[in-house]
Amino acid sequence: MADAKRLICESAALADRGKAVRFDLPEGHGSVSCFTVRFHGKVYAYLNRCPHQGTELDWNPGQVFDETGLYLICATHGAIFDPQTGLCVSGPCQGAHLKALPIEENGNVITIRHRVQSSI
Repeated sequence: MADAKRLICESAALADRGKAVRFDLPEGHGSVSCFTVRFHGKVYAYLNRCPHQGTELDWNPGQVFDETGLYLICATHGAIFDPQTGLCVSGPCQGAHLKALPIEENGNVITIRHRVQSSI
């Protein structure tokens, strides 16, 4: 396996505490839903999977922040997560974490490092 960088979006697509950009990453014979957000100027990315029941966080595609814009929230049961760490600070999975992903912002683009299986 080798690491590869994949373009997720232009930096301008992520407003601070705004709508997330969703993307899929290969996993096994399929893919998994992920999202990236900007919070206090920094970019974060997580699997779009609540640690409580495995459901996606978004209310509607990309709607992962609560009404205050200070926390990420699970649409299924209202668990509240710190956007900087992915830590569940309130709800049925308190103390659990969203799975963080290796996101990078360079210049005006946001990329992610991921493992690519060799066909050799």
